[in-house]
Amino acid sequence: MKDDTKIVVAGRDPQNNHGIVNPPVYHASTILRSSLAHLNEMAEKRYGDEPEMLYGRVGHPTALAFEEAMAALEGGFRCLAYPSGLAAISSSLLSFLQAGDHLLVSDSVYGPTRTFSDKVLSRYGVETTYYDPEVGAGIADLMRPNTRVVFTESPGSQTFEMQDIPAIADIAHANGAVVMMDNTWATPLFFKPLEYGVDVSIQAATKYIVGHSDAMMGTVTTHREHFVQLRDTSQQLGQCAGPDDIYLAQRGLRTLSVRLHRHWENGLKVAEWLAGRPEVKRVLHPALPGDPGYDLWKRDFKGAAGLFAFVVQPCSETALAAMMDDLELFGMGYSWGGYESLMVPGHPQKFRTVKPFEEEGRLLRVHIGLEDPEDLMADLEAGFARMKATD
Repeated sequence: MKDDTKIVVAGRDPQNNHGIVNPPVYHASTILRSSLAHLNEMAEKRYGDEPEMLYGRVGHPTALAFEEAMAALEGGFRCLAYPSGLAAISSSLLSFLQAGDHLLVSDSVYGPTRTFSDKVLSRYGVETTYYDPEVGAGIADLMRPNTRVVFTESPGSQTFEMQDIPAIADIAHANGAVVMMDNTWATPLFFKPLEYGVDVSIQAATKYIVGHSDAMMGTVTTHREHFVQLRDTSQQLGQCAGPDDIYLAQRGLRTLSVRLHRHWENGLKVAEWLAGRPEVKRVLHPALPGDPGYDLWKRDFKGAAGLFAFVVQPCSETALAAMMDDLELFGMGYSWGGYESLMVPGHPQKFRTVKPFEEEGRLLRVHIGLEDPEDLMADLEAGFARMKATD
């Protein structure tokens, strides 16, 4: 089946749910069994690699339906749902790292991933090295005998560099390392990490999967060979997502394709418009021709998100506030992926350590929602006028 069909039908079983089209919410902690033999059978299944329903934290029908749908879309063996994107990231790293291991992480990674590596993994004897996101096959020079995981994110957070994922995966596998990817930007509709050499595909499903800014959710999908280790560690950490949030993610998944294509179309229109504005020094959007990552995006990706960044010409904080404070359609909030447009200042200079971001001017991260792009451009134009009048 094509992806647009999978997101509609995968994980659904109306005949076992009284004909209900979308799998309902099951609120469950205790799950009763009819006999000792059946109880023992379910307990034994817990240690296999097939879905099980022994206890609410381990699995219930709402979670298994959503995980089945995500695994089908990702092209993986199994998927696990987590209460947030960061929970999915941290559980994945803890599943495949131990004291004495070395971890490679993209220098342009999502900020909380870097913080978890620096402040938590370091306490347990894991050393992290950050690498230039544009290193490609050159990552071979950074591999060590104890490098166990390479953590990628393409495009990068805030600065949107594209990575040569197949080249990185080939080198990592040749050295016995597991490759992880935060694929929240593209979703499995526009890029399938498991088809490009990634072993562990991570989604902050809070963003485009949920799609309505009303639930927190993370997912991790793997091939069979990595699933049991991921599942066992995640269960030992007590990681599980609530059924109401899972239901919202499941509902959002059904319309992912139509929403994501609209985000892509709207985002590119606004990015092209911004690129022609005198107030804008640079637009960072990998699907924009001329962007340094455009060729890799064109080669590997089937589409683009509505999330990108642009750098405004140097201005005072007062002028920036005059622009942003009175925007009518762009909210200021630290998320993205919902139907509404957002804008926040980025601070890549504070986080980059390997390849500092030295662009003069202020970086603004923008998420283009489902509003009419003409209205969004008019809102930004008015903001630029206020900025110029204030500076």
